[in-house]
Parts: sequence; C-alpha cells; structure tokens
Amino acid sequence: MNKFINLLKKEIKEMITLQIVISLLFTTGLFYFIGVIAKSEIEKVAAERDVYIVDLDGSQESGLLTDNLSLAGFKVNLLEERDKSSAIEYANANNIDLLIVIPEGFGEAASQFQFKDIETYTYIRSFSISSSAGTALVEGVIGEINRYLSNNFLKEKFPDIEPENLKNPIKSRDFVIVKGKMAAGSAAEVSSFVYSQSIFVPIILMMIILYSSQMVLSAIALEKQDKTLETLLTVPISRNYIVIAKMVASGLVGLISAGVYMLGFRYYMGSLMGNIPSDGQAGELIQQLGLQFKPNDFILLGISLFLAILCALGLAIILGVLVEDLKSAQTMILPLIFLVMIPYFISMFSDINSLSLPVRVLIMLIPFSHPFIASQNILLGNYDIVFYGIIYMLVVFVVLIVIAGRIFSTDRVLTVKLSFGRKRLAKDY
Repeated sequence: MNKFINLLKKEIKEMITLQIVISLLFTTGLFYFIGVIAKSEIEKVAAERDVYIVDLDGSQESGLLTDNLSLAGFKVNLLEERDKSSAIEYANANNIDLLIVIPEGFGEAASQFQFKDIETYTYIRSFSISSSAGTALVEGVIGEINRYLSNNFLKEKFPDIEPENLKNPIKSRDFVIVKGKMAAGSAAEVSSFVYSQSIFVPIILMMIILYSSQMVLSAIALEKQDKTLETLLTVPISRNYIVIAKMVASGLVGLISAGVYMLGFRYYMGSLMGNIPSDGQAGELIQQLGLQFKPNDFILLGISLFLAILCALGLAIILGVLVEDLKSAQTMILPLIFLVMIPYFISMFSDINSLSLPVRVLIMLIPFSHPFIASQNILLGNYDIVFYGIIYMLVVFVVLIVIAGRIFSTDRVLTVKLSFGRKRLAKDY
C-alpha cells in the first residue's frame, strides 16, 4: 500500500506543473476581469439615464409622456430647441445618447385618438450592453402610455365594460403537469427555470473530463520523452497499480482545476445575473411541481458524473500509449474532445428522446452522454434511464481498465506509436 501511495504522490507532482498553475491563475483572473467589466455595464443599464426631449407640442398628453419617462428611471432634460433639425445637431455636438422629439399637434390628435408618431433618436457610439438599453426602455414606456390612453378612450366609449376585456376578450389559464402533479403556470417558465439550474452540470463535467484527460496524456508523454516510464515499469509493483495511480492522480488534479475554473466562471455569471431579481413565482411553481433535487438525487447524479470521468480517464490512458512526446499528446486529445462535445451540444439545444432511433442509439453509446441528460431525467422522475446509464458506464469503465491493464502489462506501452504519415499503427523494435 505504501508503494501505491508513493506512486500516487509521484503522479500528482508530475501533473501539477508551473504551466498548469499559471494557466489556472490567468484564467481565473480573466474571468474576474470580464466579470468586473460586465458588472459595470449592467450597473450603467440599471442606473438613471439621461434622456433629452424636444416638446414641440406642449400639451397635457406630451407632459404625460415626460412624467412617465421620469417614473421609468430616466433623468428628463427638456431642450429649448424649437425645431427637429437643430435639436439633432445639438445632440450630436454634445454627445447626447438619447433624444426624443414630440411632434406638434400630438395632444390634439391624441384627444381624437389619432396619434402622431414620436421620433426617437439613439446615437450609437459603441456596441456595449448599455448602448441600446435606453431605446428599449423608452419603447416600454411608450407601450405603457399607449395602454393608458387606449384604456381611457375605451372607458369613455364603453363605461360598463372593462377595457382589457374589450382588447383581449379571450383569455387563457396555463397549467403545467409534471410527474402527475399539476400547477398553474407557464411551461416556458418551468423549462427556463430548470435549464438555468442544470446548465452547470454539463459545463463542469466537460471541463473535468478535458482537463483530467489532458493531464493523463501529458504525463504519459512526458514519461516517454524523459525515458522515466521504462524505469517505472521495472519497479516491483503491479502495473495495474500504475494504471490506477495515474487515474486517481489525474482525477484529483482535474477536480481541483475544474473547481478553480468554476469559481471564476461563477463570479462571471454572478456579475451578469446579480442585478436580475429572482422570480418568486417561478420558484413557487417549481416547488409545487416537485422539480427539486432530493439528497438521494444528488448522490445518483454524483455517481453518474464520477463514472463518466473514470471512463474518460480510462480512454485517455489507452490513447496515451500512442503518444511519443508532449506535442503528439495535444493531438491525441482530439478524439476525446469530439466524443464530449457531441452530447454536450445535443443536450444543450435538443431533446435526445426526440431524435431518430439510430441517432439516439449512437449518442447513447457515448458514455459521456448519460450524465449530460441525467439531471433532467432525475427531475422528471425517469430514474430507469439514469440507472441504465450508470450500469453502462460501469461496464465501459471495466472494459477500458482491462484493456489498459493488458497494454501496461506488456512492453507495447513503450513500443506502440502512431504514424500519421502512413496512417497506421507501427511497432518499433
């Protein structure tokens, strides 16, 4: 056991290189820097914005528009310009971002329910988040004013009928049914809430698989390049222990790396979402439908994730036999990336169950597909799919370990190479 622990320490020391540490620190700092900028832009959007108005009408209705803009969080500035052309030139010369021109006769036309168009001029001087937010807010305010004016007009014409009943005579009540539980709410709201909660599972898994596998390939390549693998194979220790030590070491380092990356990514996402209020109704709807993870569900999801990582590491060890140096190790990670990206994108943008049977079977044969869809199936109560996925990944892992163990038990681990020029495997004797 002491030999195995010493071997594990050796593998971990070889994987935690200066390049890995610098990469982790740089990426975390990059996420932090981007998060600070994104947070600053969002604060600009949420802050009080200047809007300049040229009121060519001076009526009660134009005053109503100005008041509603103030209530919407705008700092209203009335310009003394009395014609549109000079107002546009003034705004351009003074770096004004948002200009609204209320035409003459706006109020008189509104009293007859024949409105004149309000002109909004947005000066785009950059393409940041905050550059176009002002126009969207103005459109929202104008929409509310339209609703207010139309309701007043309908109340005058039909005092005994609610304006909303006239404009929308047919109404609907939405209900969602999940696992036999029914609650009043929108299906889109439920899907959006569940998607936002489960989006991190495939991201975390993809990062752990790619980084752990890359570490295994790089470690084996470095051992081959420095001729230390030959020495290691002569040590009186089971070669199965060598395979297991490499997997455990890469798994531990991969988990640490993914954790550091996710902390930076979480700060970045928190900067984007920090000023967005949580939807209490959506949370209550999710609770009524029972779309929440129980303690046993977390354990089941954890097992699925762990087995997917082990399958990736087993495949990485087999691929590592074909590498000769660090340069070839970078190329050898491509098959794993390909196998991970297929289920990742499909689970993000499509429902695997809606695909044709041959495509669905092909995707399910990839072991990494199962944890990507596990979280949603757990929430929907489809535990059979999750259990079958765990059994399948366990079988794949055992097969990969047996293959890797047999390769390391012979000298082929030192002699097998991948010749790209001749498109075939060759042995050097």
